[in-house]
Amino acid sequence: MRKLVYFIASTLDGFIAGPDGSDPTGPGGFWTPSEDYLRHIIEEYPETLPGPAQAALGVTAEGTRFDTVVEGRKSYEVGLAANVTDAYPHLEHLVFSRTLTESPDPAIQLVADDPVAAVRKLKRNGGKDIWLVGGGELAGALYGEIDRVIVKLSPLTIGIGIPLFGRTASFVPNAWALSDHTVLDSGAAFLTYDREPGIPQSSSS
Repeated sequence: MRKLVYFIASTLDGFIAGPDGSDPTGPGGFWTPSEDYLRHIIEEYPETLPGPAQAALGVTAEGTRFDTVVEGRKSYEVGLAANVTDAYPHLEHLVFSRTLTESPDPAIQLVADDPVAAVRKLKRNGGKDIWLVGGGELAGALYGEIDRVIVKLSPLTIGIGIPLFGRTASFVPNAWALSDHTVLDSGAAFLTYDREPGIPQSSSS
């Protein structure tokens, strides 16, 4: 069965964005990715680059990890603010929202249903893994459904911001096993953790 993978950039103190929720690696962001960081993304995770970035960098590799991306409304609206209606045209793209009533792009699938039920249905479909791009609120709602976490750890602290699983996540301890890691010369690290077997997932249906 395909996995739900939370592939996300985080600061050392566990924040995925600043207090305003804006993209930390975007224009005016607090983290400017290093050359070795970008090179590692291109080599190992090319499908996670937005379409405009792929075009600018000449990236044509299809990628081997993901064919579907899911995100919350607030995360999606970061792209909309930059006039990007579908940042990942090369992937099946689902946006979870109960307030957006009309898709800004024909390729975007709006989902107002319970995200747990929707992701469980996606998992039963064939294909590559599912990339949970964010934001923290959706990650918190899908906390029990996440099979793998890949943290792109930046050598930064910011003190306050949007936590890895949002501000409303419940206290549910889970154990994770480190299955892969890459530490770059710039100080950034890619840490892959898989959910430990036997840890109960959420009971939502």
